[in-house]
Amino acid sequence: MTTIELRPDQPFDLDLTLACGQAFRWEKTDGWWQGVAGGRAVRIRQDANRLTFEGGDAGFVRDYFQLDQDLNAILSSIDRDPAIGAAVRECRGLRLVRQPPWECLISYICATNTNIPAVKRRAALMAERYGRPVDGPFGRTYAFPEPEALGAVSRADLWDCKLGYRTDYVHEAAGYATEYPDWAERIAALPFEEARETLMRFRGVGPKAADCVLLFAFGFFEAFPVDVWIRRIVRETYLSDLTGKNCTPPEYERIRRFSRDYFGEYAGYAQEYLYCARGPARRPQ
Repeated sequence: MTTIELRPDQPFDLDLTLACGQAFRWEKTDGWWQGVAGGRAVRIRQDANRLTFEGGDAGFVRDYFQLDQDLNAILSSIDRDPAIGAAVRECRGLRLVRQPPWECLISYICATNTNIPAVKRRAALMAERYGRPVDGPFGRTYAFPEPEALGAVSRADLWDCKLGYRTDYVHEAAGYATEYPDWAERIAALPFEEARETLMRFRGVGPKAADCVLLFAFGFFEAFPVDVWIRRIVRETYLSDLTGKNCTPPEYERIRRFSRDYFGEYAGYAQEYLYCARGPARRPQ
């Protein structure tokens, strides 16, 4: 077991961070979070200002949970009105994790028009069938499969991972990432809008999926993914003239640009806090 003593002036809430829906390969069991991240099987828990973990070193844990970010400064920068202020107070300590770009891309391709449990099942099936075995503190598990592994799988076998119409999207993305292994580095080097346009060239990656991948894997904290919950919050709190039940492409564009201008360079943190606080804080027991 390894421990990290958290700085008392830098809030961190492990439960909120891993329960808020940003990453799909974590589960809480008997007070411990167990998951596979960056090819490592990690078991971790928080007791006040102490993190106890195994399966990864302190450097990995600090990087994955972005513990060296000045969260108080970030939250101060987005705390501009009573609505976001209440979300900041309720969910203080939630941090965005730094996900591997390839796994994040495929996870959010699999997240279109579905719910979080379904995405978790799809990611787990792909890992169990085509990922590298990893022996960790909670037994044998599987790393998320590399592009060449998924690219070599037949469409019929990928379909069996419950991907449905997303099967072709995943297969094509795997082929592209195999042919161009530096795809993520090239996207990371682009300005935000160009990076966003490049991601949306992947079939199956629309505006929301692109914004999620940019936010959770590439550290473009100005990204502001818009789902049905965020649209409702924005309409009720900021843009009361939004009409209709569905978020049209022009409306999505208006919401994300408003949010970037209003909340600033950490608009993605505002999005995650508003999403987390949309109902009772979802803390697994």
